[in-house]
Amino acid sequence: MAVLATLDLGSSVAVVRRAEARDVPAIVELLAADQLGATRDGVRSVEDLAAYQRAFHAIDGDQAHLLVVAEAETGIVATLQLSFLPGLARRGALRAQIEAVRVRGDYRGRGLGEGLMNWAIDEARRQGCALVQLTSDKSRRAAHRFYTRLGFVASHEGMKLRL
Repeated sequence: MAVLATLDLGSSVAVVRRAEARDVPAIVELLAADQLGATRDGVRSVEDLAAYQRAFHAIDGDQAHLLVVAEAETGIVATLQLSFLPGLARRGALRAQIEAVRVRGDYRGRGLGEGLMNWAIDEARRQGCALVQLTSDKSRRAAHRFYTRLGFVASHEGMKLRL
């Protein structure tokens, strides 16, 4: 297990590392532990877990994607996915996309989310990205305040089409 970062949480630390297949149930638990995830995520059957495992292996097998967890003495306490997107726009700039940021409820307000996001932004710089982007559901007002505090600007209107 390669440690990508150690985040100081005051009275404890969290280690950021690449997610492993054994982490998938804990990651899914984080995804399902909020108002939006509760309606669309969670492991209720063997088939559910298999679908998440397939997705994990697709992410893990592609060097353009990095799924990380933050682990503290109580287990996995945060996660995010960092993806690197090449494009022709902005003179062929590489972009970093941050997705599925989750911090376990009892670890919110301790600097973990900020530390994890700062690590991701620094990693995007190390990879040569010209910008970092993310999407956040319009109903997540607290998350929007958090991202704004980190320097993100709501510069675009996002759209989705369910298939």
